[in-house]
Amino acid sequence: MWILQRLFGGIGRAIARLFRIGVSLWFVILLLVLAVISTNIYTRNQIIESVGGAEDYDEARRYIEIKDIIDQKYIDPVDRKSMGYSAATAMVAGLGDAWSSFMTDDEYRTFQLSSSNEYADIGMSLVKDSGGGFQIMTVYPDSPAARAGVGIGMVIQAVDGQNVADLSTDEVRTLIRSKMNDKFTLTMAGGIGAIEVDCTNSNKEAITYRLEKTGAGYVQIHNFEAGSGQAAVDATEYLLSQGAVALVVDLRDNAGGLTTEAATYLDYLLPAGRLFSDISKDGTERVTESDSMSLELPMVILINSGSFREAELFAQVIKDYHWATLIGEPTTGNTRTQETIVLQDGSALRLSTHSLLSATGMDIAANGGVIPDLIVFNRDASATGTTEGTTGGEEGTASVSDDTQLMEALRYLS
Repeated sequence: MWILQRLFGGIGRAIARLFRIGVSLWFVILLLVLAVISTNIYTRNQIIESVGGAEDYDEARRYIEIKDIIDQKYIDPVDRKSMGYSAATAMVAGLGDAWSSFMTDDEYRTFQLSSSNEYADIGMSLVKDSGGGFQIMTVYPDSPAARAGVGIGMVIQAVDGQNVADLSTDEVRTLIRSKMNDKFTLTMAGGIGAIEVDCTNSNKEAITYRLEKTGAGYVQIHNFEAGSGQAAVDATEYLLSQGAVALVVDLRDNAGGLTTEAATYLDYLLPAGRLFSDISKDGTERVTESDSMSLELPMVILINSGSFREAELFAQVIKDYHWATLIGEPTTGNTRTQETIVLQDGSALRLSTHSLLSATGMDIAANGGVIPDLIVFNRDASATGTTEGTTGGEEGTASVSDDTQLMEALRYLS
């Protein structure tokens, strides 16, 4: 109380002195009003700057105004946390990007656990811990990770000598996936040291190939994980040595993998030129090109709605070069790279941050996918990739297979 008395007393004495030197009351009031206005303007500008600008400030005010009205007027009790999550979900959905999403804290924890399927060949899943390392959450029996001695609870500090402290979970996943079909070391915290993981046979089933009785070589690429690109090249070379006069490349239900692997096979097939590029929000572009060597023979690429990312990119680049005929179904257009960004409250954004552009600069995602030259639907999805009983008869087709798309490809090449 005595502090307030001294404060008001000081203000009173200051005003009295002003009057003694002939300053009018109105002038004093004007100074006070100007001081208050200036303070309010300064405070508002600081608030606007802190939220990112005038547009962000107006949006924040609108959100708060709506929330306050709901609190005051809505007839039922309001779950403010649920309402905030719904607003965040709607904000990301407003981007119109099917591959971007908002996750609540519970949903993000589930996402972390379910992401273990990305390590089916290596045999482990992991999450980032508070110390900057990545803790092993799951190790599958008889997997490369298990055979190497990797255990649940271990914390990865480096992959082949590369420190992972500044990497996101997505970046570490990509780094480890790039080591598949090879040997690499994981440096563990807690004095465990380096553990060598042998994945040299992890991708042995990425490629299926055979010579059809029609004379066409058939190469099915199940994914574009590490080693698949060179495996596809080797398979094609073998088929050519066996007398293949045409080529069917089957990318149906290929979920993608690594752009470097798609580039390896594209470089083998196509002449010199731009293959594709990876472009970020700020316009930074990484271009991948092909050399002058190429493979020229009748060719068909098979695609369907299960062809994703690198498989879609592969097909569109081939189409850009007019190097083969695309047969099958339109793809979905999932050619953007997503990044998981964890928010302060434990929720997260799964956001598209990079886009893959084809040789001509086409944004496949924005275009809604890759459209085949010849749209054909399969009568029997379970028959995909089978040609048992191939006869090479009058039409050069596999007479007993229900893989309609493959049969159309063989007829086309014949």
